[in-house]
Amino acid sequence: MRILKYIFLLLLLALFAATVFVATQKGNFDVMRTAIIKSPKSIIYNYVNDYRNWETFGSWKKEDPKMVFYYPKNTVGKGGSYSWKGTEGDGSIETIALIENQSIHQQLNFNGSVSQVYWTFKDTVGGTKVSWRSKGSMGFAFKIYSVFQGGADKIIGNLYEKSLANLDETLDYELNTYNIKVNGIVQKTGCFYMKQTITSTIANVPKNLRIMLPRLMHFFRKNNLVMHGKPFVLYHTYDVSRGIAKLSVCIPIKEEVFIREGSDITAGTLIGFKAVKTTLKGDYSHSKEAWSKTLEYISKHNLNRNEATATLEMYTKSANQIANPSQWITDIYFPISAKPVLPIKPKYITPAPLTPVVPTPTPEP
Repeated sequence: MRILKYIFLLLLLALFAATVFVATQKGNFDVMRTAIIKSPKSIIYNYVNDYRNWETFGSWKKEDPKMVFYYPKNTVGKGGSYSWKGTEGDGSIETIALIENQSIHQQLNFNGSVSQVYWTFKDTVGGTKVSWRSKGSMGFAFKIYSVFQGGADKIIGNLYEKSLANLDETLDYELNTYNIKVNGIVQKTGCFYMKQTITSTIANVPKNLRIMLPRLMHFFRKNNLVMHGKPFVLYHTYDVSRGIAKLSVCIPIKEEVFIREGSDITAGTLIGFKAVKTTLKGDYSHSKEAWSKTLEYISKHNLNRNEATATLEMYTKSANQIANPSQWITDIYFPISAKPVLPIKPKYITPAPLTPVVPTPTPEP
């Protein structure tokens, strides 16, 4: 019995010593990993800037398959965030500041350990030099975990190395694997819808769509509205020479509703129209090529484009449904109208010159 008491006391002393040892360890950490990624700087920046893409390259999902992610209405740019719950702990991250195509500053909270996260993107030979740095202090639980796992640099550094390799592979495959098919002439049905309209540079359209669509879907959830079909965008104007487009991000509804004045989200009605339909399977960055191929089809088949009706893009399968860009499906509808019936031109006939009639002389008697 006395031996058991000694053993119990030794265990208590060992636990106390371990606790003191962990508590006295340095709590600060500064970890950075760098990789050369074979994609343009702007594409990498935009991809990392949207937290909905992190599932496709973050190595932590493979480390913890039971991890569950939660996305708020905004996952892009300053104020964008997401959170998660996993078997090894819960966490959240939010974007604090950014410089477009150059850097992103985020704040991470994982099990009480708060850190500042920095991304930088620089052009280099063979692609883009991407640096990922985490700097902060460890909570007590993370200190214990790091002691048995080789330290914070090893734990965080391994995750960053694997994730950067995944990011390179993901961008190379996911963004460059696509298919465009011009389906031909169809009849697009009409509907009621809720919309938010903006004027944007054509170059910033993809970024604005990533921001606007989640916000519009949040508006639906907040007001108990039910989607009655896939989200779509109406392009009211698309001025290539000036590089500006006016567009409405829309979500269809079953019945017409009315919104109070002053709201930036309004209601509208889509009238059915005849169109040339093109399907883009892959990342939305290839939409410009899809538009070009559709216009070539319209010209080749001598069709008459209906400029009075907005071009429509429907997101049949988007980032909100599947993380992999190579699996996204966008259906594009270019309005056309019947060729005007021209009046029949009168047929002019040039009469042949008349042969002069020479009277036959009367014979003399």
